[in-house]
Amino acid sequence: MDPTRFVLDAAEPAAVTTPLLPTVSEAPGERAFAPAKPRNQDVPQPKAVSGEEAVDLTILLPAYNEEQAVGPVIQEIREALAEWPGTWELLVVDDGSQDRTAAHAAAEGARVVRRVENGGFGEACKTGLTEARGRLVALMDVDGTYVPAHLCEMLACFPDYDQVNGARTSEQGTTPWLRMPAKWMIRKLAEWISGRRIPDLNTGMRIVKRDIMLRYLWALPSGFSCSASMTLAFACNGHAVKFVPVEYRPRIGRSKFRPVRDTFSYIGTVFRLVMYFRPIRVFFPISVGLGLITFASGYYNFRHSPTGLHDTDVLLAVTALMTLMLGMLAELIVAQRR
Repeated sequence: MDPTRFVLDAAEPAAVTTPLLPTVSEAPGERAFAPAKPRNQDVPQPKAVSGEEAVDLTILLPAYNEEQAVGPVIQEIREALAEWPGTWELLVVDDGSQDRTAAHAAAEGARVVRRVENGGFGEACKTGLTEARGRLVALMDVDGTYVPAHLCEMLACFPDYDQVNGARTSEQGTTPWLRMPAKWMIRKLAEWISGRRIPDLNTGMRIVKRDIMLRYLWALPSGFSCSASMTLAFACNGHAVKFVPVEYRPRIGRSKFRPVRDTFSYIGTVFRLVMYFRPIRVFFPISVGLGLITFASGYYNFRHSPTGLHDTDVLLAVTALMTLMLGMLAELIVAQRR
């Protein structure tokens, strides 16, 4: 593990079962957080596990400057899973926060992995998926927008499904006049690529089978479009994916979403994933389009030009054929990788 990327907490209990909470070790020269007494003593704790023992579920919370929200979100999660029969752990990945996000998470009994530098939402997710001990991993935005009470309903879908997503029933984000049309366009593009209906492409609440998700870490980008990548990675590779309607609330604190930049990032991510998983979906329409142009141009020149077919007609026909062949070759390479 590269020590320049993140520092793992010194004492690493897989799930918190006693009032003694883990400490969070930091890079040299930084402050370490002392054990603290949890504020939610009345909430039942998860089933006991010890050391590096695997658990049924890891709740993964990637966080960056979320000191206002991380405590209340963790408390809600404990209440939501109080009656769930499996073993579980809380894992917070602090992505180089400049506030007391890590301290508040540790005070609530979470295992904290702290990245020394901010790498983006996607990097925090990849770190958490690597460090998680659960056979299932529930990823949630830690800004208070998602309701943890839906977790048990989503968990009930396993083991039949490989990924279960919370599909938001409302839009509470900033600049909805820009986000909603952009999301609709990108979602329709993703549905065409995957051949499946996708009610919410970039949901911030999902549960995945960890062993399957680890196969696609290489396809996850560093930014917010990581969420869309997770959805498409499963949907385009034959895995069972389900969407469950969930409530969506206004966030706690300030949004880090950059409307224009992140929207273009989403579009670029979708096209990149097409090339990774369904390249024929790109090359075939281009080939067909070139073929139609070739036919129309060739027919017109053959009927009305004194010289008949032009060199450009032949060039267009060859280009259309080569594009189709390139798409078929790319699809064959992807199929072999599967």
